[in-house]
Amino acid sequence: MTVPRLLGSFAPGTAPAASNPLLVLLPSLGTTTAIWDGVVGALRADPRTAALRILRVDLPGHGASPSAATPFTIADLAAAVLAVVDEAGGGAFHVAGVSLGGTVALELAVTRPDRVQGLVMSCSGARIGTPDSWASRAATVRSSGTVSLVTGSASRWFAPGFLDRESGGPGARTLAALVDVDDESYARCAEALGGFDRTHDLAALGVPALALSGEHDAVTTPASMQDLADDIPGARHVVLDGASHLAVLEEPQAVAELIAEHLVTIERSAEASVALDRGMRVRRAVLGDAHVDRAVAATTPETAAFQDFLTRYAWGEVWDRPGLARRERSIATLASLTTGGHEHEIAMHVRAGLRNGLTREEISEVLLHTALYAGLPAANAAFAIARTVFAETDAASEPSPDSND
Repeated sequence: MTVPRLLGSFAPGTAPAASNPLLVLLPSLGTTTAIWDGVVGALRADPRTAALRILRVDLPGHGASPSAATPFTIADLAAAVLAVVDEAGGGAFHVAGVSLGGTVALELAVTRPDRVQGLVMSCSGARIGTPDSWASRAATVRSSGTVSLVTGSASRWFAPGFLDRESGGPGARTLAALVDVDDESYARCAEALGGFDRTHDLAALGVPALALSGEHDAVTTPASMQDLADDIPGARHVVLDGASHLAVLEEPQAVAELIAEHLVTIERSAEASVALDRGMRVRRAVLGDAHVDRAVAATTPETAAFQDFLTRYAWGEVWDRPGLARRERSIATLASLTTGGHEHEIAMHVRAGLRNGLTREEISEVLLHTALYAGLPAANAAFAIARTVFAETDAASEPSPDSND
């Protein structure tokens, strides 16, 4: 097996900044990247995705990519796509593919989760058809050429009446392009599909996935796409009404909307994850690992959302702001807790104040000052709690009778 040479191009209007998110689009067997034209136009017009870099890659012997005479696998095609991405600047990316393109996208997500940020599979699957059916297709093309597939493809690719409604439009142009596909390259692609099966890898897939199907698709049916989504943790499946196998061409506006939603959801989730990690680091630094471990261990399904909110916003946002040092935030927190009478949290933040660099004398000054404005009873209760914490700290620091220090 060999890795074929593929060619790709950035869609017109692609934002040049390498820091902008990258979306890689892959076509189906017998088509070129032109099937994505309508989707690309809609993504360009959507403010949420206008800054995307959109890279489209043709299959071997299709469109701009050179023909291939030697065998290759879907894994080889995935490696070839990754090579195009690296030539275009590399880095992480989202990938969307139709049918055969969807299997390549899935292969990338399974084998390179470090690179693939998001996955969209349109009218595809972890296994499509059978080895025998694809071998038969390859033999037909080798003997009669891709022109022999036009009539059958018209009925498989498009919903009833679509070609009549858009006479001379993208559907007709897609069928015309099928005739220009290199016969041997098509046959090799068909044989690669016959050897592809990632059904046993779906349960471990951690890449956010969106599955799209066409209502009238008899190749990768809505039921099979639902099964695919059910097997991928957290995946979403959407059926596009009135569409068939080339749903991205038939319903480009709807597909673009779903892709935009998917990418925005991934971006927000990534931002939330970063904030959660940052908040957890600050929370542990201020309150100590033991306290945080107890709080995390005590989390229940009912309190999980609150713990997430607390970590991301209280600790990841407010406590991590540069406007005040942590010792100053401890001063403000102790004064606020005392004033509000929140005695159950004062001990925790006396310890936090000590960890943040306050001395016992400074903590006492904070409570004394707070007494002027919060009242003597509140400050008295806070002093009592502080004395207990100081005593516990002293006891913990005393060497045990068996110590060798």
